[in-house]
Amino acid sequence: MRIERLDQNTKKNLLEDLLKRSPNSYGKYEESVRVILDAVKERGDEALFEYTKKFDGAKISASDILVTEEEIREAYDKVDPGLIEVIRKALVNIRSYHEKQMQYSWFDSRPDGTILGQKITALAKVGVYVPGGKAAYPSSVLMNIMPAKVAGVDEIIMVTPPGKDGKVTPTTLVAAKEAGADKVYKAGGAQAVAALAYGTESIPKVDKIVGPGNIYVALAKKAVYGHVSIDSIAGPSEILVLADETADPRCVAADLLSQAEHDELASAILVTTSMELAEKVSDWTDTFISRLSRGEIIQKSLDNYGHILVAETLGDAIDAANEIASEHLEIMTADPFEVMTKIRNAGAIFIGKYSSEPLGDYFAGPNHVLPTNGTAKFFSPLSVDDFIKKSSIISYSRDALEKIHTDIEQFAEAEHLTAHANSIKVRFDGKDAQDKDRQEER
Repeated sequence: MRIERLDQNTKKNLLEDLLKRSPNSYGKYEESVRVILDAVKERGDEALFEYTKKFDGAKISASDILVTEEEIREAYDKVDPGLIEVIRKALVNIRSYHEKQMQYSWFDSRPDGTILGQKITALAKVGVYVPGGKAAYPSSVLMNIMPAKVAGVDEIIMVTPPGKDGKVTPTTLVAAKEAGADKVYKAGGAQAVAALAYGTESIPKVDKIVGPGNIYVALAKKAVYGHVSIDSIAGPSEILVLADETADPRCVAADLLSQAEHDELASAILVTTSMELAEKVSDWTDTFISRLSRGEIIQKSLDNYGHILVAETLGDAIDAANEIASEHLEIMTADPFEVMTKIRNAGAIFIGKYSSEPLGDYFAGPNHVLPTNGTAKFFSPLSVDDFIKKSSIISYSRDALEKIHTDIEQFAEAEHLTAHANSIKVRFDGKDAQDKDRQEER
């Protein structure tokens, strides 16, 4: 891996480099996505089946697009029972963590007859997109469905691309069943996002779409936002390790590569105060790459977006980490909890040698659907909050409103919204004034 001294120039160049990976930088694909969205919106199932045949090589129809209970039973027969138990253990942790995020309706009643409050309501219908194709991601199934279940969503609709045989990957189906998906449809890509957003003869329209996908899925979600809600527009995976001379270079290198193996656009960055550590980590990455099954992808990822930055001080390293705002941030320093208190921007923070990033991907409980491309500065991980909505509650008695009605009228009149002012005023006009109004109307 390349080693550079951290300064304003290297930081600026790095940030510009990372932004090239954002879905917002792939405008050349937007027209292709728009064509697909419009076709599904106008022709429904007909277009959906055409694109499934074209992109996935699977011949799907209205009679078999919905995964059956028999297919789910077949999937269980094909998945290692040991893996099923691991999925169940992970679900316990994920459910427990997300249950702590639950919000509840509240009401504040005052002696003058004022009642203010907030009503929490779960979304009625949510669509979960799960990638398919070359790899299966049962962990993504768990992370997207479980917070929706905890929130109390009425119906969870999952879509995932079928293989050429028209089947869904067994591990994906088992994870969907264990997590509690209500229906699973064999559809992927931008066409599946369109089906969820607009509805077709087979797939119902949902209120919100969540889940990661390729650039076409990301751009499709961006395009339908506003027609439905979405969780975020996910970019390529990324990790930043913040380390000092006390860190184990072998562990640091292994953790950097755990994200670099996702794809050639993945980013793996070490920011350290130790040149010695930097050199040892670089050596260990070379050693590991020669042994790993996805070594070629990892090497391209590191060549494109792998960096080792050596900072003068730990404060400079922390500042750089906050500016980069990485999806995953590992802290391996002498006092990692102290450093954690100074971190402002990160999707998920992993503290200490034994809290490596894959722990969060699969098992610990916090959600692994995280903000990318610097959006951790203003976005949060997927949570129960993503599957609820809030309604304000307002109730005033006559006595409570009478005390402040002239204030409201003055405010409204200052904005030249006389109908607003009148809406308050008429409630306190005397009988004579009301009779006068009626006489004027005649």
